[in-house]
Amino acid sequence: MTARTPRRSPGSGERQRDPERTKARILDAAKAEFGARGFAAARISDIADRAGVNKQLISYYFGGKEGLYKELTTRWQRASGELSQSDLPLDAVLAGFVMSNLYERDWARLMVWSNLDTESSTPDEAADYGFMQTQVAELRRRQEAGELPDDLDPAYLFLALFAAACAGVTLPKVARMVCGADPDTPAFAERYADQLSRLVRHLHPS
Repeated sequence: MTARTPRRSPGSGERQRDPERTKARILDAAKAEFGARGFAAARISDIADRAGVNKQLISYYFGGKEGLYKELTTRWQRASGELSQSDLPLDAVLAGFVMSNLYERDWARLMVWSNLDTESSTPDEAADYGFMQTQVAELRRRQEAGELPDDLDPAYLFLALFAAACAGVTLPKVARMVCGADPDTPAFAERYADQLSRLVRHLHPS
């Protein structure tokens, strides 16, 4: 039996170099690797190489691959909460998510991976479930406030709007074919965000 290599705490020099910057590099690298390969296929060694750090630092700071994913999920939920504030009109919320998917391509691709891989689970799915249900509850609140028609089911509407906001990532070839534009560009995202905003405003009862 091969002895397990003990986890190495980073040396004092490594800790003093700017741990927050090192953590940020690791998180950025993890997001890129997860987006390219999915959570299950991503490897700690590749994340470390991309970040330019010793892979033992990942265990020290985050406890491994699952800890990295949970930290990214927490940050995504925090950012999404800021985008979907209840005092913003729904069309502005949707436009904000479209633009977020433009600048957070790696995270958006990871969402695609995690939904296509139905055989594997990702860490902290209970937290993901709770977050999604909170978003559905927010749509229901908007509906009760008269912002949406009464005959729409908030859960199915949320699913449709979520899919629409991600279309530039999930359907890039279709986007190019029907819009004649590159979905990876700000010009496309801005035009698409504007059109989706107009669509959502049409849902508002007259």
